[in-house]
Amino acid sequence: MEQQLDFLKQYKELYQPKTTPSIIDVPEMTFFAVDGHGNPNEPDGEYGKAVGLLYALSYTIKMSEKGKTPLPGFTPFRVAPLEGFWQMSGGVPGVDYQNKDAFEWTSVIRQPDFVDESAFAWACEQVRKKKGIDTSRARLLRFREGLCVQMMHIGPYDTEPASVARMDAFLAEHGYRNDLGVRRHHEIYLGDPSRTAPERLKTVLRHPIIKG
Repeated sequence: MEQQLDFLKQYKELYQPKTTPSIIDVPEMTFFAVDGHGNPNEPDGEYGKAVGLLYALSYTIKMSEKGKTPLPGFTPFRVAPLEGFWQMSGGVPGVDYQNKDAFEWTSVIRQPDFVDESAFAWACEQVRKKKGIDTSRARLLRFREGLCVQMMHIGPYDTEPASVARMDAFLAEHGYRNDLGVRRHHEIYLGDPSRTAPERLKTVLRHPIIKG
């Protein structure tokens, strides 16, 4: 049996950082993406629907090898974790955890390199036909994040500011500064909040940076 691609195991520098800040140059990657705004905790809200769409598309790609139309270059893989790029309404950089209704976000799930526009269009068609889900909000995104500071945050999402403060102090000490704006506050979710106690949740926090 062909070994499946596991992003978490094969790219540990991207998904398994230490609980102390470090600098990383993030390469270009391919994602399925959905843009939206508002509080991610809203029941039956925009965010939850976006996440459901991303997983539906990702698992459609994963299971495509069992269908009648194999995708060119298909490689078995484990679906990657959910990620999110965040800012405030109007493009204001950073996040204010006290004003979640004003969040603007892009939720993404990384895809293997063989996933191109053709594979994306096929997955959208399958999800529309078989699951009755509107896929018009989804897009294929190729994005190079570049130079960043990151660390593993362990605990509730609302305690992330303490880890962000540690990253900011690390940057000041090493001659860097945040470059939030076009690039955004980035979170990678390694735990399921519906199954994991808040104090045990693991979230990779990542901020774009520049020298100076």
